[in-house]
Amino acid sequence: MLETTIAGSLPKPSWLAEPEKLWAAWRHEGAELERAKQDAALVWLKEQEAAGIDIVTEGEQFRVHFVHGFLEKVEGIDWAKKTKMGIRADRYVVDVPTVTAPVRCRGSVHGAEARFTRAYTERRLKFTLPGPMTICDTIADAHYGRRADMAMAFAALLNEEALELEAAGVDVIQFDEPAFNVFLDDVKDWGIAALHRAIEGLRCTTAVHICYGYGIEANIRWKQTLGAEWRQYEAIFPALNASRIGQVSLECANSHVPMALLRLLPDKDILLGAIDVATLEVETPEEVATVIRHAMAHVDAGRILPCTNCGLAPLPREVAIGKLKALGAGAALVRRELEA
Repeated sequence: MLETTIAGSLPKPSWLAEPEKLWAAWRHEGAELERAKQDAALVWLKEQEAAGIDIVTEGEQFRVHFVHGFLEKVEGIDWAKKTKMGIRADRYVVDVPTVTAPVRCRGSVHGAEARFTRAYTERRLKFTLPGPMTICDTIADAHYGRRADMAMAFAALLNEEALELEAAGVDVIQFDEPAFNVFLDDVKDWGIAALHRAIEGLRCTTAVHICYGYGIEANIRWKQTLGAEWRQYEAIFPALNASRIGQVSLECANSHVPMALLRLLPDKDILLGAIDVATLEVETPEEVATVIRHAMAHVDAGRILPCTNCGLAPLPREVAIGKLKALGAGAALVRRELEA
């Protein structure tokens, strides 16, 4: 009960890439880089285990970015053809690579990484993949013509990858869909259908992560425009509850999400965001426990898995470690209360 996990990413050690920075360049090349990535994954496995995290990840140490780490091995993308594009409904505008031909993968993207990680932990292992809608909101289209069509093409590739990860011993496969909090009608029109294509044939636990973004300036500014209550989840949770996804990961710590919205997911396990990723302040176990207790007023404790709001990648390493410890200790505190 109240098994803990994290949204996915953890900071890159300074010897692997520039710390506290998204899109940080690698400090090594070739075989030396692969060894450094493996070493970083091992460090974070042990930090999670020591902090009492029950379902661990490799911290996305093998990827430069949660989306592009998958895309860099996909054919049909012209990385030299840059297109200026508004991300998350123009929250920020960047030059992105462009899909110019049918997308396909020659072999698995992350299978070897999953097998490596699986060999070094006896705990349940989660692996994260970018969701189809979020991929389409991160890369330009000069081939398919409709986002829904490109999403289905990527969903087929993600399904191949997910089946490979499951075969490698991964227990939970999570699709990261921050775009679900922005394109609310598209979620119901084709976003969930694309997720269903991505999980086709899987027997392991599946999850979708829907947060309000990393704790970066653009996301923090956006949150300030959302008012006293953040009700985006209200528009999509009924459709998600009817979906075939097993778990829904959401942001609750220090957010303006009304906790009562959890009642719209009566048939799902809840990955409860109980750690704020947009602050350097390390939570106390009691603060984590308070978030869990508030959720328990709306969701049975047996369906709650305390988690982080989002990835911890941009944070200082020691802050991330402190937050992991707080998450583990806070969940343990509530478990003891329930057992008393």
